[in-house]
Amino acid sequence: MSSLARKPLFRPHVESWHSTPTKSVDDAFRFHQSLPDYKPTPLVSLASVAKEIGVRAVYIKDESSRFGLPSFKVLGASWGTYRALAEKLNLPVDADLDTVRQAASTQGIKLYAATDGNHGRAVAWMGKLLGLPSVIMVPAGMHQSTISLIESEGADVIVSHGDYDQAVQEAYTAANSEGGILIQDFAFGDYQEVAQWIVDGYQTMMQETQDQLQGDKADLVIVPAGVGSFAQSAVSHFRQPGSSTKVLTVEPDTAACLRKSFESGKLTAISTTPTIMAGLDCGTPSSISWPMLREGVWGSITVSDFEAHVATDDIQSFGVSAGPCGGSTLAALRRLCSSDKTKLGLDHNSVVVLPCTEGMREYTLPLDVAIDDPIKLTQQLVQINSANPGMGSIPGPGETELARYIAAWLEHRDIEAHWVEPTKGRPSIVGVSRGTGKGKSLMFNGHIDTVTLGGYEGDPLSGEIKDGKIYGRGAADMKCGIAASMVALAKSKQLRLAGDVIFAGVADEENLSIGTEDILKAGWRADAAIVCEPTNLSLVNTHKGFVWLEVDIHGVAAHGSRADLGIDAITKAGHFLVALDRHSDELRKSRDDSSVGPPTIHASMIKGGEEASSYPAICTLTIERRTLPGETSTLVEQELRNILDKIKGSVKDFNFDIRVTFERPSFELPRDHPFCNMVSNILGQSSGEKKEFEAVPYWTDCALLAEKGISTLLWGPVGDGLHGKEEWAGAESVNVVTAGLTSIAEEFCK
Repeated sequence: MSSLARKPLFRPHVESWHSTPTKSVDDAFRFHQSLPDYKPTPLVSLASVAKEIGVRAVYIKDESSRFGLPSFKVLGASWGTYRALAEKLNLPVDADLDTVRQAASTQGIKLYAATDGNHGRAVAWMGKLLGLPSVIMVPAGMHQSTISLIESEGADVIVSHGDYDQAVQEAYTAANSEGGILIQDFAFGDYQEVAQWIVDGYQTMMQETQDQLQGDKADLVIVPAGVGSFAQSAVSHFRQPGSSTKVLTVEPDTAACLRKSFESGKLTAISTTPTIMAGLDCGTPSSISWPMLREGVWGSITVSDFEAHVATDDIQSFGVSAGPCGGSTLAALRRLCSSDKTKLGLDHNSVVVLPCTEGMREYTLPLDVAIDDPIKLTQQLVQINSANPGMGSIPGPGETELARYIAAWLEHRDIEAHWVEPTKGRPSIVGVSRGTGKGKSLMFNGHIDTVTLGGYEGDPLSGEIKDGKIYGRGAADMKCGIAASMVALAKSKQLRLAGDVIFAGVADEENLSIGTEDILKAGWRADAAIVCEPTNLSLVNTHKGFVWLEVDIHGVAAHGSRADLGIDAITKAGHFLVALDRHSDELRKSRDDSSVGPPTIHASMIKGGEEASSYPAICTLTIERRTLPGETSTLVEQELRNILDKIKGSVKDFNFDIRVTFERPSFELPRDHPFCNMVSNILGQSSGEKKEFEAVPYWTDCALLAEKGISTLLWGPVGDGLHGKEEWAGAESVNVVTAGLTSIAEEFCK
């Protein structure tokens, strides 16, 4: 666990509140006992965990096989389905299954549900038991193995284009339009009655647990939250009059809708990022669960996927089949420090109950987000392939996996995270440490994409350290700067500054820089910014811009034997290429006094011709012109047009078109600017020597930020081999940049 991790949220003011028992709970327990093959699931003692935590006993309620299904969900799904059918068919609440089955068989009833896995499978199981068809909506990106398990119960599975919340809405709409019955463990709008029956069904597990404790009392129960239905059932049972049991909820760091509702004091919907705790990947608490959870939950804990994974492995070593949702409760228990236990009243006489809500299943092994060391974090980032999909002979996967890791890293530290993805598959991630007052805001900006892995010698994703250098694609360009920025952001949060500190991990800088454009279009701004590209610790206040142009040289297509008809566009283009070479020489001599060096121009690509036996009708040249501050695309285009017009006047049958295809401005922040002075002084003090400014010939996202009035500088770690066959970043320089960024934030945002 990171020392900067999100702390548990305790709510001792709920101590005096108690729930009101309902008759439906007893009816549900009798119903479950009447189902084929009913038996209580095991309550397993974890003696070694109790010793580790310092309590008398820790019990885990093993829900890995409930009616042959790997989850407790069937308790709620079965009772909710039964009650909904009885209501629709005007049957008494104690009607047996055969009566319900026969009455439903003539009605053409279809069951609908949305799910992250286990609930939908449980509804399908109940449909199969009753001979009813079921349709289960699942969120986009669900693991195929989970879909197959739902289908194995006879369900039709429909994959949504959105997340769990969207799948719920799709299931609701389909059920209404088809005259079906929605069996959903989530209440919203006027959909409440069935959701409440599902909650009541879950209490069978609570009653079993109480009976299995044999008169002992649970001092603490930790329950997975999700939308809150299961947590509601736990609160309803364990907080009945006379009880002193405390109920804590656990959620994934990246899907903590209940925690954030507690913090805001009202039911709050959030955007989530994927988690291996799929059943808890929920962005909105259930409307019927929220009032009871608000009144009865004593505390809230969030855990990382990695913590849940480690706990899941440990539970399995005790002989209990566990999935990551089930492992979350043990992970939460381990998050309690000594002072937390004191607040909860836990001591050597205490009894803790952990529901293990799902059995073992497949999931992608998560990475550890508890890393606070910027060097180790750089290594971790390098090991995630984020090669740009718009570049290289083999397109890369893009930034999604890395953006998810960064989002989880931020949320683990309770840092506000925002996902920006107007272009599908090209996300940027923004983290914000909010200030306490009206101080100035500072942005750390860096791109999370890399160039292609192709051409790299050795393992491009190793992240290994050798002779003080971190190796791998993107180690220098620019995951070292990203790591330094992330850790500096987290450290800035601890300083409780007046102004906001913002981290922008942006997509696509290696190609068209859509990521920085996206965050600016989304409204993200700061008073100043530092782009942490690798500058070898040089402080940069100026760099060139560039313009891309295409020139079409026209010929006339004809058979290769018909010189009388054909005009060779490629040879005509040769006249322009010779002139372009002269122009290049002239440009390099024109501004020797420029701090960034003279303007330059070159031909990047040439394309022409169809086959050897034909005269080519067109030859297209791609041109790149590197620009100085003050130079525009209009100026560049006119320079080339003048050259082309001159050739047209002297070369027979020479015709052309020219167009600007893309451009980025140059960048310059005056050296006497207050932000320049402040940063130079801070970095000079830390290094022991005055920090001079430099200008560089390449382009960065500094220019886009500066266009929006953000005072921007370029400063980053030591590195070499950018885009090359071997790339590295200087490990110690990553520490230097982390400390420098933190000091700059402390001074600028105070």
